[in-house]
Amino acid sequence: MRVGTGNARLRAARIAAGYRSQQELADALGVGVRQVRRWESATPPWPQPEQERALTRVLGQDLEALGFTPSDGVTADRVRRTVLVAPTTAVGLAAVPTQAVAVQPATVAVDFEVVTQSHRRLYWSVAPSTLHPVALAHAGLGCALLAETAGQTRARIAGALAETWLLAARIEFFDLREPERAGHTLLRALQAAGEADDPLLGAAVLAHTAFAPAWAGDRDAAVERMVAARTYARRGPASAELLAWLDAVEAECETRCGNTRTALHLIGHAEDVLARGSRHPSPQWLDWFSAVRLAAFKGNTQLKAGHLPQARTTLLGVLGALDPSEEKQATVVLGDLAAVEASAGDPETACAYAIRALDQLERTWYATGMERVRDVRRALAPHQNERCVRDLDDRLYGWTTTVSALAR
Repeated sequence: MRVGTGNARLRAARIAAGYRSQQELADALGVGVRQVRRWESATPPWPQPEQERALTRVLGQDLEALGFTPSDGVTADRVRRTVLVAPTTAVGLAAVPTQAVAVQPATVAVDFEVVTQSHRRLYWSVAPSTLHPVALAHAGLGCALLAETAGQTRARIAGALAETWLLAARIEFFDLREPERAGHTLLRALQAAGEADDPLLGAAVLAHTAFAPAWAGDRDAAVERMVAARTYARRGPASAELLAWLDAVEAECETRCGNTRTALHLIGHAEDVLARGSRHPSPQWLDWFSAVRLAAFKGNTQLKAGHLPQARTTLLGVLGALDPSEEKQATVVLGDLAAVEASAGDPETACAYAIRALDQLERTWYATGMERVRDVRRALAPHQNERCVRDLDDRLYGWTTTVSALAR
């Protein structure tokens, strides 16, 4: 492989690992760029022991595969010790074979990221039962690619893999209502975020782990996980949207645990954070949050706090501001508006909103939205003999709705 242009094997491995220039590789290894130039020359000298370890760790291959030929003074045992044995995580990430791994094309990270981004957009329109197995299969590919890449390429794949696991966990928790399964998937997402050394993605994963204990009324566990999420957020250039979303998540946890005053304080803080803004842009994966979504959190908390006029105003504003593509969020808002009217003693208006939510759920299933409608129906028990409630029951327990709910 060593032709007139130099050590082509090392150069190819460097590019495949995401280091576009010799200087970038030198920085990653902690050596001078002149040393990298010598290694990429037609007669590369055998690296020193510390450099051996750094090269095999960063580029994912043994020295002979990288185009080095041992001199008489280098023993065979020393050569064997340069074979990469990368650490593996306890759950979810593929084990790396003990022999030198294959070099993937330099485009492999970009190609994997493109599919991850497509799945992120499809979440808002594709049925969860359809998208979920596809996302899991993509995660399996990502695990395999981790075993065949190194350096910056490996880090980028790990980041996209973490996002894929997070998407799968969101489907499991919010769409399929499988919190235990979502917990295992979130652990895998956190491990992949660690492989990518992406603290902001780690913060997002940790914040999602707070939902399950909050839904179960375990405030201490939820708060502990939010502390961890905020710690990770401080390690990176967090945007105003990410910091406000962390406030919103903690507010929802406090609301679930009955602490609506604390929750409203957190939402007020989030509003201030968004108003001040930040010089740091939001990550592309933070597509589930906006000022409108924050207002939806606020309307739900006002409802739970018994502030019905304020909740009605807030939720109507959200419903009018939602983008037509935000169909899943619309079912939640309609359910909350129905709950406001049920609490206000207006069963007819409550049923009208609930039926609108069911109309939307037939087009785009969302377990969280159906949960809101069922809560409203339970609140309407004192009015169950009224015609509007019976009409709601006909829709709620129709063949299509019932079968869809049981199937999911």
